[in-house]
Amino acid sequence: MDENSPICFVAVNFCNPHVLQYTPVAKVIAPHIWANSRPNTGLRLDTNYSFILNILTGEPPVNMVTKRIGIVVKNDDKAEKKARELENRLKDQCIIIDIQNSKSKDIPKNLECMIVLGGDGTFLSAARFIENRPIPLMGVKFGEVGFLAETTEENLYEEIDLLLDGKFFIQKRARLNIKVLRNSEQIIDVDVLNDAVINKSALSRLASCAVYLDSTYLTTYRADGLIFATPTGSTAYSLAAGGPVVDPAVASIILTPICPFTLTNRPLIIPDSTKIEILLEGSPEDMILTLDGQEGFEMDPGDKIFIKKSKNDINMISFENQSYYKILKTRLKWSGGR
Repeated sequence: MDENSPICFVAVNFCNPHVLQYTPVAKVIAPHIWANSRPNTGLRLDTNYSFILNILTGEPPVNMVTKRIGIVVKNDDKAEKKARELENRLKDQCIIIDIQNSKSKDIPKNLECMIVLGGDGTFLSAARFIENRPIPLMGVKFGEVGFLAETTEENLYEEIDLLLDGKFFIQKRARLNIKVLRNSEQIIDVDVLNDAVINKSALSRLASCAVYLDSTYLTTYRADGLIFATPTGSTAYSLAAGGPVVDPAVASIILTPICPFTLTNRPLIIPDSTKIEILLEGSPEDMILTLDGQEGFEMDPGDKIFIKKSKNDINMISFENQSYYKILKTRLKWSGGR
């Protein structure tokens, strides 16, 4: 066997599992290793055993690839100007990601996190864009209210430095999985960070929605609509409809009726282990299902909506361990909020 052999023998040194022993590695298979190593020597790597596959396929091991920061920008002059400043500051460490004209599969494999310059709407778009990937998101407030964007423009560079130094916390935020069945065929399967809203069209009559919790009939709501929110989404549409503010650490789903015909139909907080089923009654062709305020679907008679806690949380970057109430009182302008 010579140095151009298309075969790579790999052995893990179990006395020191971070040391790889290998004998002739083909230049065409692992040129990045061949250029810096010699046969029958050890190569020290601090990643997991996936590096064996990297060597066989010729892809650089994880720790040999420069980690990059993605930047998502709101369509706003101020946010776009700040993005250009960040590009000049971070240079090759960052990459602008156009989430409007790209797909999740286009996300670079070496993306460390994403900085979202915009309001809550931009943050929600970024959360939907990454789908089930565990990429941490850092929100920078350029919108009006902004509960999802912890960082302000004034603190941006200071917190970018903390981010680069690894001095931050990851907050897990639960999402809801929304499925819709039509004629026994699944037509929607989406995760939402804030809420799923069943709304009537402008001129239609009251919506009529039969709700089942863990297959047990709860009630039939007659209202302008229903909101199913995560604790993160409790400060969005649900709050405007009279729902409670719920700490994101509380494992729950919030059910808030919009202008219910029966005044005793009040908002409910239910365990996030609950599986919810909604059957549309009356004239559901006038009903619209809206997901995170980003996408709407017209409902048909016989459609069934299923809601449960998603397996895919969102990882939010935070720089204070107890920052939620500070942001809450600031955004809602409570006394003491600054």
